[in-house]
Amino acid sequence: MTATSHSTQKVGRAASMRVDEPARRGTARQRLAQRFRRDRVLLVLAIPGILLLLLFRYVPLLGNVIAFQDFQPFLGIFHSSWSGLQNFQILADPDFLNALKNTVIITLIQVVLVFPLPIIVAIMLNGMLSERIKRIVQSILYMPHFLSWVMVVAITQQFLGGTGIVNLGLRSAGMQAINVVGNQHWFLTLITSQVVWKDTGWATILFLAALSRIDVGLYEAASVDGASRWGQTWHITLPGLRSIIILLLILRLGDALNVGFEQILLQQPAVGLHASEVLDTYVYNSGIIGGNWGPAAVVGLLKGVVGVILVVGANSVAHAFGEPGLYEGKSAR
Repeated sequence: MTATSHSTQKVGRAASMRVDEPARRGTARQRLAQRFRRDRVLLVLAIPGILLLLLFRYVPLLGNVIAFQDFQPFLGIFHSSWSGLQNFQILADPDFLNALKNTVIITLIQVVLVFPLPIIVAIMLNGMLSERIKRIVQSILYMPHFLSWVMVVAITQQFLGGTGIVNLGLRSAGMQAINVVGNQHWFLTLITSQVVWKDTGWATILFLAALSRIDVGLYEAASVDGASRWGQTWHITLPGLRSIIILLLILRLGDALNVGFEQILLQQPAVGLHASEVLDTYVYNSGIIGGNWGPAAVVGLLKGVVGVILVVGANSVAHAFGEPGLYEGKSAR
C-alpha cells in the first residue's frame, strides 16, 4: 500500500469522526437527560445537603482574603486595609512553631497507631462464630461514638482526675495518687486513649461492610489448600480491604492537621498551652480570643493548602499502585 493511500485513509477517518461528532454529542446529552429524569427524586433530596455544603464550606473560603489584610471586624472585609504578606511573619512565631510541632506529633500518632485499630477490630469481629456475641460486642464498641467530647472529657476527669475514682481508691489503700489529667508527660497518651475509646468502634463499620463483600468461597478454598488463619487474613482479607483502606487513608491525610479542637481545648487548662497547643486551638486563642485575625487566617489558609497537597499526592500514589483512590486522574483512565 502506498503512502498516498495511507494518507487518504487517514483523511477519510478524520472526516467521518467530524461527521459523527454531533451525533455522539447528541447521544451523550440524551443519556444525561435520561439520568436526570431517572434520579430526579434523589437529586431533589440532595439539594439541602448541597446548599449546606456550599454555605458552610465553600462560601467561607472567600474569608481567607483577611490573611492579606489588617482585618478589623468593625470595618469588615471590604474596608479593612491591605497588609500584603505581613501577616505571614507569624510563621516564625515560637508559639506557632510549638503548635505546629504538637499537631504533627499527634497526627503521626493517630495515623500510625490509631488508624489501623478499626481494621484489626473489624477482622476480629468478622472472625467470630457467634452472631449474637458479635452484635453485642459491636453495640458496646459503637456506643462511645455518640458521646460528645464534653462528656468524654468529663468521664476522664471523673475516673483519672485528682479526685477521681482511681485516685480515691489509691489513697484509701494508702498508695500515692497518679496525676494523669494534669500531667504534661501523660497528655499525648491521654488524648490518644480517648480517641481510641470513642471512635475505633464506629470506624469499624466501613471495614465490616467491605469484609461482607469478600467471597466466602475464597476462605473455604484456602482452608482446603492448608492455609492457616493468618495466611487467609494476609492473602484474602487484607487484599479485599485494600481499596477502602487507601480511600480512608487519603481522606485522613486531607484532614491530617485537624486533631480534635474540642477535645484538646477542654483539657488545655489542666496541662497548659506548651504541651497542648495545636493549630486549631492556636487559631482560636490567637485569632478569636487575642484579636489577631489576619495572622490566624494565615494559619487556617496554610492548613487548607497542606491538606489539598496531601490529598492530591496520596491520590497520585494510589493511582500508581493501580487503585482508584479518591477521584480519577490521568493515570487511572
